[in-house]
Amino acid sequence: QLTLCTQENGIRRIVLNNPAKRNAMSLKLMESLRENILRDVKELDLRVIVLSANGPAFCAGHDLKELVSIKKRSEHANIFHICSDIMELIQDIPVPVIAEVGAIATAAGCQLVATCDMAVASEKATFCTPGVNIGLFCSTPAVALARAVPRKLALDMLLTGEIISAQQALSNGLVSRVVPHEQLQAEVTRIAEGICEKSRSVIALGKSTFYRQIVKDRNSAYQDASNIMVENMCLHDGPEGIKAFLERRNPTWDHNLD
Repeated sequence: QLTLCTQENGIRRIVLNNPAKRNAMSLKLMESLRENILRDVKELDLRVIVLSANGPAFCAGHDLKELVSIKKRSEHANIFHICSDIMELIQDIPVPVIAEVGAIATAAGCQLVATCDMAVASEKATFCTPGVNIGLFCSTPAVALARAVPRKLALDMLLTGEIISAQQALSNGLVSRVVPHEQLQAEVTRIAEGICEKSRSVIALGKSTFYRQIVKDRNSAYQDASNIMVENMCLHDGPEGIKAFLERRNPTWDHNLD
C-alpha cells in the first residue's frame, strides 16, 4: 500500500508509505492519497486529517523515473493536474489538514507541507525546492511556497535549490511549530484532539472563509468576512458556544452547517 489510512475518534491519519522511493509522488501514490482525503469527507465523524510519512523522507517530490519514462505530453499533464488537484482539495475540504513532518520534504513534498492548513515539524526536518538543479523548475511547488513564505525566501529556495532547516521554515511561516523529534507525533495528536473538541461547522465555515478572503482586496475581504460572522451567528453552534462560555459550561455542539 502506497498510503495507509486509519481513522479513530475523529482523527484520520494518512501515512505516505513508500519509503524505498522516499515517498515520491508517483501517479499511483497520488491517486491513493486523493482517495484517502476524499473518503467520506463530509461525514461529521471526520474532524481533522493528519498527513505523515514512513521512512527517511517525508516526501521527495514527483517520481522522476516515472516522469522521464513517459513520452506523451497528455500523460505529463495528467500527473501535474492530479498533483495540483490534491493541493486544492487539501484547502477546499471542510476539515483541517495537519502535516506531521519528521524528515526532508523536497519539491512537491515541500509543496504539500506549504499547502496543509498547519504543519508541525521535528527539529530534524528540512525543506527545499531543488528542481532547478535537475532542469525541472519547481513551478507548481512555487504556487504554495509563495503563499506561505516571504517572496525573497521563496525565490531564494526556487532559484538555488538550497535546503533550509526546520527553524528557518518556522521563522518564515512554512511550518507552524517545531518540536523535538521524539515529541512530534505526541504534539500533533494533542493539536488534533484539541480540534476535535471544537465545532466542526464553525471550523468548516472559518477555514473556507480564510482561503477565500486572503486572495481578495482588503475592502472585499472585510465585507465577505462580516457576512460570514453573521452566518456564523445563525448556526446552532455559534450562539451555543457563546452561551456556554458565559454560563461557564461545556458547549453542546451539533456540528451542523444548516
